[in-house]
Amino acid sequence: MRSYRQCLGFALAACALAPFAAAGEQAAQTGATAFVDVNVIAMDSERVLTGQTVVVRGDRIMAVGPSASVEVPGGAERIDGAGKYLMPGLSEMHGHTPGSFPSDEFREQVMFLYAANGVTTVRGMLGLPGDLDLKAKTNTGEIWGPTLYLAGPSFSGGSISSVEQAVERVRTQKREGWDHLKIHPGLTVPQYDAMAATAAQAGMRFSGHVPADVGLRHAILMGQETFDHLDGYMEAAGGIRGPMDEAEMDELFDLTIAARAWVVPTMVLWEVGVIGLGDPDALAAYPEMRYWPPQGVQGWKNRLQAIQARDGWDVEQARLHASNRTRLLGMMNEAGVGILMGTDSPQMFSVPGFSIHRELEAMAEAGMTPYEILVSGTRAVGDYFQRYDSFGTVAAGRRADLILTNSNPLDDVANIADRAGVMVRGVWKSEEEIQQGLAAIAASFGN
Repeated sequence: MRSYRQCLGFALAACALAPFAAAGEQAAQTGATAFVDVNVIAMDSERVLTGQTVVVRGDRIMAVGPSASVEVPGGAERIDGAGKYLMPGLSEMHGHTPGSFPSDEFREQVMFLYAANGVTTVRGMLGLPGDLDLKAKTNTGEIWGPTLYLAGPSFSGGSISSVEQAVERVRTQKREGWDHLKIHPGLTVPQYDAMAATAAQAGMRFSGHVPADVGLRHAILMGQETFDHLDGYMEAAGGIRGPMDEAEMDELFDLTIAARAWVVPTMVLWEVGVIGLGDPDALAAYPEMRYWPPQGVQGWKNRLQAIQARDGWDVEQARLHASNRTRLLGMMNEAGVGILMGTDSPQMFSVPGFSIHRELEAMAEAGMTPYEILVSGTRAVGDYFQRYDSFGTVAAGRRADLILTNSNPLDDVANIADRAGVMVRGVWKSEEEIQQGLAAIAASFGN
């Protein structure tokens, strides 16, 4: 396998707020935390460092080394890591902030759901009112949640009607403080090219879908940095309704690698929410649905039932489409295309944070090894965001985003769910605290 980037209205009750409210206070503390005698999965290579002590102060990892040689600062909170595994936090590279139920309390819940599952970084892909304020509160530790990097409102056929409008929208989003641009279908080639040129001048990244008129090759050459959902590749290869053109795929893989672009597969969401596979009642009965508003879950059921009821939908065709997507992801991984972990949550039975665990399984089904899957959500994301911060591995100077597990994720990525706790920007929550917070969210929805 070729190596890639080697240089690399639902307000909470007052009692339900308790698990979240102390995050700002904790983040403000100056004391250190030490994980003692822990197995470290540093993610700088496929290895486990045994008998390590990891010291954190503020939002940074200060020291990593053998327990015999790393001094634990006086007064530090000591976390017993014996028999446990410490790895970097995971990332959701195609996520969303809540739009259907936009209260401040619900936004806070969603941030907790991400972080509780070890998702410590989220790249938001559709700017909504209140998002920049949410980013400020979350990224500074006022609420406990992932570090957010946010796109503004999207560029699409519905939002852009001229080249001039595309140019001005880039400049406006730069002034407003959004981190990157989101591309939706519908742009013409002149509009897309004007957006891309202005984005380059402004230092703004752009990512997302491939407009039909633009095409995948042109989008790659114009500097689009991520291609989300694999749909552009599926359309180019003819894999939606028949066998894929492998020669075409090889050419597109080479072009993608040469451009240092990435893909964000969102395998599970696409299979359900676009292709239409799955039993609506069984999906609505997933355990994590207790942490989502019942109205939202019912809405997801209605949407999936509508997809399956529309004229021309065929379950065998849908299965072929899904199978080709799984095969495509395996081919990309084998070719060395850069893959970034993402699920497109929250939507269509993808509850924030919990959806990552289902995506891990889908990536494994495509033939990715546990280490390759973990790279896509840790070190590779750190490489992508290196101009903003240093994170994605367990090393001194990195942002202190960590997951402590009771079993080894390199043996089975499902072990990530076997948590002992999560640290986000230096703020630690044990699994007991996490479960208390989750129970409060469930209770707020009557579950």
